[in-house]
Amino acid sequence: MAELLRQIAENGLCRFADRVPSWEEAVRLGVEPLAEQGYVDNDYSEQIIACIRQYGPYLVFDHSVAMPHAQQEPSCVHRTGVSFLRLREAVDFGPGADGTPKSARLLFTLAARDPEEHLDGIQSLVGVFTNDPLLDALMEANSPEDVLAAAERYPMEKD
Repeated sequence: MAELLRQIAENGLCRFADRVPSWEEAVRLGVEPLAEQGYVDNDYSEQIIACIRQYGPYLVFDHSVAMPHAQQEPSCVHRTGVSFLRLREAVDFGPGADGTPKSARLLFTLAARDPEEHLDGIQSLVGVFTNDPLLDALMEANSPEDVLAAAERYPMEKD
C-alpha cells in the first residue's frame, strides 16, 4: 500500500483542490494527471462519467472515498495506474442504490488495460480504503510530500 501511494506521489499523479462544481468535474480532474503522464487519453474521463450515469455512484465508498474507473476494457488506457485527488469539500455523486447520499473527498482514479490489471488495482487500493487513520491524514494532504508522509505514518501491517 505504501508502494502504491509512493508511485502516485512520485509520478505526478496527485491533485489537490478546495472544491469542484460537480462530480463530473471531479472525475475529469482525477483523470487529468493520468492523461498528462500518458496512462490514458483525455476521453477516459468521459467513459467513467458514462459508467456512473448508467450504473449510479457504485464507486463511492465509506469514509468519503471514491474509486472512479471504467468497467470495461477501455481502448484509451495505455498503462495501468492510479491517480489521487483530494478535495476540501465533498462532491455529491447523488443517491446510491439504497437511496443514501453518496459524496467523496478522496478520489483514487483507476486506469487498467485489462480485467486482470483492473482487479490487481482494486486489490492494491483495498489496504488504503480500510485504513481510516491513513484516509484521515490524506484528507489533510496538500502536496505529494504529505501523501508520502501519511503512507509512512499509517502503514498497513504487511508493509
